Amino acid sequence: MVPAPEEDVATGVHCNLDRLLADRGLTLARLSELVGVSVVNLSVLKNDRAKAIRFSTLTSICRVLDCTVGELLELDDAR
Repeated sequence: MVPAPEEDVATGVHCNLDRLLADRGLTLARLSELVGVSVVNLSVLKNDRAKAIRFSTLTSICRVLDCTVGELLELDDAR
């Protein structure tokens, strides 16, 4: 039996990056500059298409946005 391709598997994790950016009056481009991560990679995260995130990136995003990991990421069933 062949396992399903990873891109078909939903992670069950939702990213609140769009809401946090709006609340803080920041753009994705500005966050990219502050965090040192490409706009493309942040967009993947924002649109719930990310399969993984480095702890260093997660830490940087949370520091810049002054939020907790739980405010940035949440389980879908928690909403």
